[in-house]
Amino acid sequence: MLYDYTSLSTETVRRETDAGLSAADGLIAQVVDRTARAAGARQGTFATTMLPLDQALERVQVAYGRGAFMARVHPDPDVRDAGQVAEERLAKWRVALPFRDDLCAAVRAYASTDEAAALTGERRRLLEHWLRDLRRAGHDLSPEARAELERLHARLVELEVLFQRNVDEYHDGIEVTREELAGLPDSYVERLPAGSAPGTYEVSLEYPSVFPFLDQADRRDLREQLEAKLYNRAAAVNRPIIEEALRIRKRIATLFGLRSWADYALEIKMAANRAAVTRFYDGLVPPLQQKARREVANLAALLEADTGDPNLRSWDWRYYENQVRRREFGLDQNRIAEYLPLDAVVEGMLGLTGEVFGLTYRRVDPTHAWHPDVLLYEIHDSGNGELVAHFYADLFPREGKYGHAAAFPLVAGHRRPDGTYEPPVSAIVANFTRPSADQPSLLRHDEVVTLFHEFGHILHQSLTRAEFVRFSGTETELDFVEAPSQIMEHWAWDAEVLRRFAAHYRTGEPIPIDVVAELVRSRDLDVALRTLRQVSLGLIDLGFHDEAEERDLDAVNRRAWDVSGIPFHEGTFFPGAFAHLFGGYDAGYYGYLWSKVYGDDMFGRFREAGVTSPEVGAAYRREILEVGGSRDAAESLRAFLGREPSNETFLRLLGIDSRTAEGPGAHDAGPSRAAEEEAGAPTGPDVGGVRPGM
Repeated sequence: MLYDYTSLSTETVRRETDAGLSAADGLIAQVVDRTARAAGARQGTFATTMLPLDQALERVQVAYGRGAFMARVHPDPDVRDAGQVAEERLAKWRVALPFRDDLCAAVRAYASTDEAAALTGERRRLLEHWLRDLRRAGHDLSPEARAELERLHARLVELEVLFQRNVDEYHDGIEVTREELAGLPDSYVERLPAGSAPGTYEVSLEYPSVFPFLDQADRRDLREQLEAKLYNRAAAVNRPIIEEALRIRKRIATLFGLRSWADYALEIKMAANRAAVTRFYDGLVPPLQQKARREVANLAALLEADTGDPNLRSWDWRYYENQVRRREFGLDQNRIAEYLPLDAVVEGMLGLTGEVFGLTYRRVDPTHAWHPDVLLYEIHDSGNGELVAHFYADLFPREGKYGHAAAFPLVAGHRRPDGTYEPPVSAIVANFTRPSADQPSLLRHDEVVTLFHEFGHILHQSLTRAEFVRFSGTETELDFVEAPSQIMEHWAWDAEVLRRFAAHYRTGEPIPIDVVAELVRSRDLDVALRTLRQVSLGLIDLGFHDEAEERDLDAVNRRAWDVSGIPFHEGTFFPGAFAHLFGGYDAGYYGYLWSKVYGDDMFGRFREAGVTSPEVGAAYRREILEVGGSRDAAESLRAFLGREPSNETFLRLLGIDSRTAEGPGAHDAGPSRAAEEEAGAPTGPDVGGVRPGM
């Protein structure tokens, strides 16, 4: 039975957290007590050692979904505060777990048994991951070093929670008159809240407000002002948090005899080491920069024709790219949005994925959710009617709500002790334009791409058949976890798919074929600029986590930005709201582009057979989505592709000759974010929850 969120209070958040931690502690106590009673006789079994460990993680995950998750979405600030406290408690519990000497003794004792030596498949993998966690928790270090390591990890949890809360609670913007909104449609203006002065409007930093303004506002000075506020979001309060976190991470790496946090963090990712990521970027940047110079020149010529200034700046390129879409492709994003009402897009997306992956969706009402806006769906297997999963959809902005787009696991799918399967529950959280009195929520096409992207995570979490919580759904290597969402973006650009559901919200007229054709043709407009912006974010992340003892954060930020080919926006500190610096993506942001290699390669199989092929969809569901993290991602890729992965499709889409670029793919056995990230928006990790592993 689904949880009833309607009666949530600060007390219930605390009580659910207490219950989850108490149950988890009880399970851990069973493990260590049995080992202690055995007095070293090595009598542990999988059922008495490894299984209770996974059940403990399940109790913590449920507590997260009922309490800590409320820090992201609940409308009551007191409940959000309670959720923040709960999130910190759960994360600290998870971090502290592998530091326990008694637990280490129990797991290592079991690992030395004949039964453990005979383990295969997912059970073998579970033991190996726990042994790795124990090693990374310092059990081969001195007691003093291990105690320091535990304190440092606990402090990182505190900093992560505080950093994200500062971003979520931050509010800023500019106030403008109607005349200063020239270039923006009436439908946009009508949704803006009133400013503090009579006759003014507030343009906030929420996505439905800030990005249309940067795309379409004619006033260059106001675009500059708004972007400055966007790039300084929470910077003052979060900069010292970043600085402290970097010092802590450097110290942790030193305790293990490593040069940098990147060396420590990359060990458990597909890339394995900094050198592989450096080769990946080094192979991409030169050809992309060559292509980007031409793109910048084209946009700068438009700017000069308008203003006499040939120097394109960061607050100009979105605006002039939009002008190119209008002039060269005949694309008016406001007009296109009239064909993309949210309800129709959602139904189209569900229809598509239902057909391709053999699923049936049903709306559930009442939802008993945390807010009246939230929708709830059941997912059933079309073949046998079995209930597969539930997911919530919380799609509109609110004060204090998580400000980006993400998918959160609330109940992890896993095999129950009685052999039945626990249907997972997840939530997609986004911030699309609210409907008005005379108009539904209308999506920009880049918002459609974002929706498809996040729904890829929902499918990954929902369709899992992993035996253990540790490997459920999106619990894969972090530089693969975005691949199932990257592949989903391809369907949002496919003409056949768009024509299925894109219809005018008033007349019902299907979107004109020529408009769809031009939209799809415009996909690669300024692709080098957008990709280099994403590279620059990855370089900020890696630069912050390199081996330098003292880091000039502003210098790292500036150098990384310079890669993009557009001058740095002086006086800004974008990393202050760059939440990927925390939550597991630290020294891992490269993974978005890295995993895009895999997403593009996998979609190539759909393109060959037909983008809606149920046969390929069944294979993808079986070999990628259902498997989750229960085997190495590289093995899952080979199983689906029937060959080694290749980077050729990825490079071809970027306009790069595969013979001139290095990167994951066939030749080294290894691997865009949605539009707001490519534009440089501050975004957080788009898979939430209490993630296992260190």
